[in-house]
Amino acid sequence: MTQPTGIGGRPLTPAVGVATPELRIARLRGHALRLVWSALVLIGVAGVAGYFFDNLPAGMENWMLLAAAAVVVLLLVVLPYAVWWSRSYTLTTQRIIERRGLVRVQRRELTHVRGYAVHLRRGLIQRIWGAGTLTLSDGVDDPMKLVNIPNVDLVHETLVDQVEVNQILAHRDAAASMSNPPSPSR
Repeated sequence: MTQPTGIGGRPLTPAVGVATPELRIARLRGHALRLVWSALVLIGVAGVAGYFFDNLPAGMENWMLLAAAAVVVLLLVVLPYAVWWSRSYTLTTQRIIERRGLVRVQRRELTHVRGYAVHLRRGLIQRIWGAGTLTLSDGVDDPMKLVNIPNVDLVHETLVDQVEVNQILAHRDAAASMSNPPSPSR
């Protein structure tokens, strides 16, 4: 039996009963648009600190200015960036994995074979930037939210395709195993 040729860059269909390798399709983070305010704060703090350095009113020291600038940068720039960086989504050919957390990392998986509903929600700003929020619900566990994902239409289409392909392969393998039961051993 020959393998079918791939169409449009899709991988070849595996033979019946053969385990398919898990391949990474994409690793995603939320849209970096949420970091715009942090960038503006960083520019503003640098400008204010540069203007007032060695030009402070009596009773104030330069180290006080630098300490205040460091606290503002830590709270309004570094912390939001670390929170943004700590949440990632990995889409593979068999599942989607959510990782979040800085100190205590939480990991959650949802397999494509089980199937799930994909709900897309987009606000006005998200539409302008091509982002959106995807909610994946399998009806059993809590829904998985992929918040503020860039290129959300492409990710949505990919998730739907992966669920369809995995369910077709699972049904095909199940039907093949039912039609060819193992022979009893003597």
